[in-house]
Amino acid sequence: MSRESAGQQEIDSRKIPEKKDGDAGITETDGWFAMSQALDPAAEYNMKNRRRGLALIFNHDWFFWQLTLPERRGTNTDRDNLIRRLTDLGFEVKSYDNLKAVEILEKIHEAAMSDHSDADCFLCVFLSHGEDNHVYAYDAKIEIQRLTFLFKGDKCRSLVGKPKIFIIQACRGVQHDEPVMSTDSTDSSVNVPETNTTEVDAASVYTLPAGADFVMCYSVAEGYYSHRETINGSWYIQDLCEAFKKYGAQLEFTELLTLVNRKVSLRSVENCLDRNAIGKKQVPCFASMLTKKLYLRPK
Repeated sequence: MSRESAGQQEIDSRKIPEKKDGDAGITETDGWFAMSQALDPAAEYNMKNRRRGLALIFNHDWFFWQLTLPERRGTNTDRDNLIRRLTDLGFEVKSYDNLKAVEILEKIHEAAMSDHSDADCFLCVFLSHGEDNHVYAYDAKIEIQRLTFLFKGDKCRSLVGKPKIFIIQACRGVQHDEPVMSTDSTDSSVNVPETNTTEVDAASVYTLPAGADFVMCYSVAEGYYSHRETINGSWYIQDLCEAFKKYGAQLEFTELLTLVNRKVSLRSVENCLDRNAIGKKQVPCFASMLTKKLYLRPK
């Protein structure tokens, strides 16, 4: 009898041999999936709940002196822009400035234990310095995973199947991204006063929570500096807020993030105390574990 007539199937280009007892046609897989289940590529998250959802903003411009971290001038502009844009998109925004680590974790725990059953989604923004896989509170650094852990499906039942959006404005390395074309342009206004200089935030690395329906939005790719203007705020939050204003109610969320990636990548450092940073670039990134399309259309 030929192999085909014996009913053998191929998995990953490796043929499954017949079992000694004569049984054939056994298929091996690395995970179970209902093949008969039809997936709709246009499926969207349900955003017709009573509330859009809670948005937390943790903003940091000052730090405990023993951390020797510089002031983050311009971050309050980011905070104010985010409050305005997220409120326009229907979020209930709560903003906190320069909280200690224990205070931030208390707020995170309180949010995770809240009832989100009548909300569409949850959003959290962290504006600070970073290092390794941590971001800095006023007095200590916090592992990013501690900010996301309590929102996993087995911890926060009322957010199961709902989008959980985390936005991290912090550096993720100690390298400047180099321009690859001399014609790279900037979206910064030519009328920006000279006192609006560009600074960098310290590093924070890429980290992911376990579980579906998370999207992690980072101001810069892993290993690189994230730039912040001392008056206008960070490049990433400036362009993210502009995209929220123009397209937040129209574009699918990951499409909006891709647009922000492109816009930030067109910028370059023009005025910085570190002359070696002049002309350097930045490219944001995001990691999506969303399972459907996400729209923030008006209610």
